[in-house]
Amino acid sequence: MDVLGDILYPVIDDHNEVHDDARLAKDPACVLFGEDAVLQSMELVGFVIRVQQHLEERFDRGIELAHEKALSRRNSPFRTIGTLADYIAELLAEDSAAA
Repeated sequence: MDVLGDILYPVIDDHNEVHDDARLAKDPACVLFGEDAVLQSMELVGFVIRVQQHLEERFDRGIELAHEKALSRRNSPFRTIGTLADYIAELLAEDSAAA
C-alpha cells in the first residue's frame, strides 16, 4: 500500500478544500509540526483526526496515531507528511503482525 497516495494525499485534498489559508502540499517534505509548519496546533489535531478516520474507514478498525508511543519519540512522527507516512506504515505493519 502507498500510504502517501492511498491515505494521506486524499486527506490533504479534503483539508485544502476547506483551508485556503493553511494549504498543505502533497509532498513528503511538507512540514506539519514545528518550525516552518503550515498548520497551527488545532489544525494539526484536526488533520490527524481526519487521517485516523480515513484509516478506520479504509481498514474497518481504529488505528490511534497520537498516543504515548508517538509523543515520546525523540523525532516527532508528525513533523512532515513523509515522517507521518512512515509512522503510519510502521503502525500498519505492527497491526498486521499482531493479527
